[in-house]
Amino acid sequence: MQPASEESVQLSVHEATSTDIVKTEDHHEQTPATTSSERHVSIQSTLEGLEMLVDLNGAGRKSCPLCPEEKFKACYSHKLRRHLQNLHWKVYVEFEGQRMCICHLPCRQMKSSLGSDQSQARLVAHYHCVVCSVTIARKTDMISHLKRHINKGETEASYSGTSDVYEIMKELGTNVQLMPNHNTPQKTDTYFNRKMKTNRQLVFCSLAVLAEERSPLECLDAFGATGIMGLQWAKHLRNAVKVTINDINEACVKMIKENCRLNHIRTEGGRAPRQVEGTGESDNPIATVEVSKMDANVIMHLRAFDYIHLDPFGTSVNYLDAAFRNVRNLGIVSVTSTDTGSLYSKSLNVTLRHYGCQIVRTEYYRELAARMVVASIARAAARCNKGIEVLLAVALEHFVLVVVRVLRGPTQADESAKKLRQLLHCQWCEERVFLKPGSMVEENLYRQLPCQCHGSMPGKTAVELGPIWSGSLFNTGFLRRMLVAAVQYSMEDIQPLVKTLICEADCTTLKSFSVTGHSVLANQGMNSSDFYTFGFFFNSGFSFHSGKRKSEEPSNVVKKLKSDASLEHPAFYYSIHRHSIRGMNMPKLNKFLQYLTEAGFRVSRTHFDPTGVRTDATLEQFKSVLTKYSVPTYSTAPPSGNQGHGVSTDDKGRKTD
Repeated sequence: MQPASEESVQLSVHEATSTDIVKTEDHHEQTPATTSSERHVSIQSTLEGLEMLVDLNGAGRKSCPLCPEEKFKACYSHKLRRHLQNLHWKVYVEFEGQRMCICHLPCRQMKSSLGSDQSQARLVAHYHCVVCSVTIARKTDMISHLKRHINKGETEASYSGTSDVYEIMKELGTNVQLMPNHNTPQKTDTYFNRKMKTNRQLVFCSLAVLAEERSPLECLDAFGATGIMGLQWAKHLRNAVKVTINDINEACVKMIKENCRLNHIRTEGGRAPRQVEGTGESDNPIATVEVSKMDANVIMHLRAFDYIHLDPFGTSVNYLDAAFRNVRNLGIVSVTSTDTGSLYSKSLNVTLRHYGCQIVRTEYYRELAARMVVASIARAAARCNKGIEVLLAVALEHFVLVVVRVLRGPTQADESAKKLRQLLHCQWCEERVFLKPGSMVEENLYRQLPCQCHGSMPGKTAVELGPIWSGSLFNTGFLRRMLVAAVQYSMEDIQPLVKTLICEADCTTLKSFSVTGHSVLANQGMNSSDFYTFGFFFNSGFSFHSGKRKSEEPSNVVKKLKSDASLEHPAFYYSIHRHSIRGMNMPKLNKFLQYLTEAGFRVSRTHFDPTGVRTDATLEQFKSVLTKYSVPTYSTAPPSGNQGHGVSTDDKGRKTD
């Protein structure tokens, strides 16, 4: 294998636009992460190489190098040679002159159907991939796996017995060593997803805002994996945070400690990183983190934290009770859910099992998913006599992120529980409305829907969805401070998203933001506990004079918050393409927002759907404005032979949105 071609393949495999990849050669002590990249003994190019794994010329009984003792007992050389030739050498998958022979060693173990960690695991025969070291049991699956490598241009083996080369991914100034199969969660323990960069930056900004309120903060990254999120916290926030990175897997813990050394971060109870020879880098650690190997539920029950981030593989409902058990008052819990199949209405039975919600596929399915996650968080907090204030809820293609502030006390818990309500959804026109609170049975629930579909359509036309969160999904003051943090730490990727969230929270189409004034307020040295309680940074009745603040009484602030409840953004949104009129050309989206504003409605765009419009207008009012400003496709009646195909010259410019 040629080193030059090997390097080109590795660069093509891990090429990404949003991250910088650096090739680094280890000239120092060899760590377990680098030794694991050596080629497996089951990968051989000749039969002689396979037979050289054991001394067949010596006397006495010898064991098979690819089988455990309980599967193939030690035998004499002539029988062992036949075993290697007839089993391991003949059952193989070949790739570029290299044979991946069948392996029976305990490299890959399959747990029993009980699913418990203490259950007995059985050995599975498997193959080791010559490109990425993944273990695959079926021969056909290995062939398909190799075809995917070929389609990606990975045609050379990425292992060499003479050089210890590994890759480092750099994100937000933090270096992280990655395993060869880091992007396949089923095949590796140290999973890393490059597409979650937006999620990591949003979580970082929320922590930076909390660090301005009080410090030092005790922060927990409950599912560390590579440890990149906790390392970014420690590297940029320094003494303002005390970071704990936890993972239950031993391989992940070793990888996290190795990544700490790469970033000159000292692990608590460990040794400081050494100085790299030939460079001027200091060996003094820039920060200290604590790395723990524990179940996430256990560590959250044992210790109290100010900030907890949950990002398990799949749903996070199994960890919410433990998260709210010991989280401190006015702390923050951020939850990332990646089970988009159940959240986005693709597996309704799983949705009911995990979140206790009845849902259907709707045009606003992403906001519905965010409100389901918030509802499960609110229920978990209420069981611990805590309430929540939703600071941020984002639902994108790969994840749903919810950030909430914890408000301790049964009164706050009751207020949060009252916001869990059923949603009445019309299946004909997709009009929706939250059912009115109360325990009395209403004779006709269809009266609450603004549409008249039930009177004009036969049978039942609406369904009850939920229960889901009916309150606000955003906090304008908190989002503006997040924008300040995004500018301060040069996170250009999420700044447009945060600006969209601010507009969505205010339900406005304002596109310009004055970040300078916000930065001045953030850098005045004020204790942000003065304005953290409900997150209203500029709209909570505080006035700033010469570094001092004058605030209203707490009771007056609560009254003001109740009076401002009507200013919350409207729930859900309408898709302009979903409700377009056949045979009519719609106006441009920004023009349509202006028309709705002129009609007296609150309106904004939404990050949930690029064609969605969040407004307090009903669907009938929405359609009336859309019909008023839509123009016919044909300025005159088209010829009968070309009906449905001609477009007037004046309307060609209106077709694009």
